[in-house]
Amino acid sequence: MSHVSLHWGRRRACLAVILLTLASAASGEEMPDHMHMDHVASDHVSHRSGSVHQTKRKHPTAMPKPAAPATATEMDHSTMDSGHMDHGMSGHGAMTGFLGPYMMTREASGTSWQPDTSPHEGLHRQLEEWSVMTHGSINLNYVGQPGPRGADKTFVSGMLMTMAQRPLGDGTFGVRAMLSPEPFMGASGYPLLLATGETADGVSHLVDRQHPHDLFMELAATYSRNITANSSVFIYGGLPGEPALGPPAFMHRLSGMDNPEAPISHHWLDSTHITFGVVTAGVVLDNWKFEASTFRGREPDQYRYDIERPYLDSFAGRVSWNPVRELSLQVSYGHINSPEQLAPSVSENRLTASAIYTTPFGDGHLWSTTVAWGRKMLSSGDTLDAYLFESSAILKNNWTLFMRAERVAENELTDDIIGLEGRTFTVGKVSAGGIYDFVRTAHAKFGIGGLVSRYVLPDNLKPVYGRDLTGFMVFGRIKLL
Repeated sequence: MSHVSLHWGRRRACLAVILLTLASAASGEEMPDHMHMDHVASDHVSHRSGSVHQTKRKHPTAMPKPAAPATATEMDHSTMDSGHMDHGMSGHGAMTGFLGPYMMTREASGTSWQPDTSPHEGLHRQLEEWSVMTHGSINLNYVGQPGPRGADKTFVSGMLMTMAQRPLGDGTFGVRAMLSPEPFMGASGYPLLLATGETADGVSHLVDRQHPHDLFMELAATYSRNITANSSVFIYGGLPGEPALGPPAFMHRLSGMDNPEAPISHHWLDSTHITFGVVTAGVVLDNWKFEASTFRGREPDQYRYDIERPYLDSFAGRVSWNPVRELSLQVSYGHINSPEQLAPSVSENRLTASAIYTTPFGDGHLWSTTVAWGRKMLSSGDTLDAYLFESSAILKNNWTLFMRAERVAENELTDDIIGLEGRTFTVGKVSAGGIYDFVRTAHAKFGIGGLVSRYVLPDNLKPVYGRDLTGFMVFGRIKLL
C-alpha cells in the first residue's frame, strides 16, 4: 500500500470525530446499554491460584452470546464519583479478554498484559452479538523546557480507542481502532529535553523533542480460541499494530497514563507500539502467555496521516506472567531491522523486562507502579541501557498524583555539535505532578493538572544544556469513564 496523504479537510474531520466523541460524554447524556469497566469483582469471578474460572456454558471454547440489554435498575454500575471509587466490575455483559478466557482488565496495548486489578474505564454498548467499548482522553498542554536547547509550546495530545468483539465459530473475533490528535501539533512534536527518536522532516533527527504519534495508532484484528477452561491460542494482526516487545505503551499503563509527558526512555521500552505491519501468534496457559511476532522494523516516517507499506522484516518474542491479580511481569527480546529512517544501515536488538504492580489501598484509593529496563544493542557496536520507575496514586477525592524517574544512556544528543558527535552520555530525569478532576459526569471527568521536571546531566553536557535545569507542564484534560 502506497503512502496516502490526507488533505486538510480530512484532518479537521478526524479531529472533530475525536473531540465530538469526548464532548458527548461531557454532556452526561445517557447512552443505551452503557457500563463502566473497572476492577474485577470477587463476587463475579472466582480466582483459584490466580487464574480466572468462568461459569461453565454450552460451548466452553466460545465467548458467551451477549445477554439482552439490561434496564437502568438491573445494571450494577461500577462508578467512580467524587465521593466514592468502586473497584468492582459489573457482571452484566462484562467483556472477556480478546486473547483468552479471562476478564478484559488484564489486557493493555497490543497483546501486552497488565495486572488483573487494573481499571478498564470506558463506555460499553451491546450491538446484537458485538460487545463494544470506547475509551480515551484528550489533553490541552502548555510545556516550558529550560536552557538554550529548551522551548515553550501549546499542543494537544491523547487518544480515542474503540474495540469490539463477538463470538465466531468456536472462538472470539475482535477488532480495534485507535486514533490520536497529535499530528495536529506539527511535524516537530513538542519540546522535551533529552528525548530522541524519529524525524520531523525526513532530513534531520528529532533531538530534545518528542515526536507526535500517528493519526492511526492502531487498526488491528484478533482471533482467539479457548483450548481448555483457562487456556487459549490466539493471533493478532495490525496495520498499524504493536508487536510482542516491551511493556504496555506508556499511555496505556495505569502508572503513567495520567502524565501527558512522554518518557525519555520511550525508544528503549515501548516505541514499537505503532508499527506498520504486525502479525503475532501466541498461547495463553492459565496465568502465562507465550507469543512471537513478525513486524516492520522501520519506525513511522514524518508523514503522520498515512498508512505505510507493511514489510515484515523483524521479529520479537515475549513471555508474560501474572502470578497474582496485582502483579504483571514480562521479558521480551526483538530484532528490529533498520528502525531509523536517517540511519538505515543500523539495526537494533532490544531486550526488555518489566514489572507492574496495581492494588487498591486505604478507603477506595488505587496505586500502580511500573519498573522497567530496556537495552538497545545496535549493529554499530553501541549498547545503551535505560531504566524507568513510575508510579501513580488515584485518590477517591478526585486527586491523581504521579511521578517518574529515568536514567538513559544516549548517543544522539550531540550529533550536531562538533567534537561531541557520536558520544554516549548517561542522563537522568525526575518528574512529579498531579491532576484535580473538578467536574465529573456519568461518562467523563474534567481535570486540570501540572508537573515539574528536574534534569540530571554529566558535567561535559552542562555547557550545551545549561545548569540547574527545571522544566514544567500545565494541562487540562477530559477523560471517558
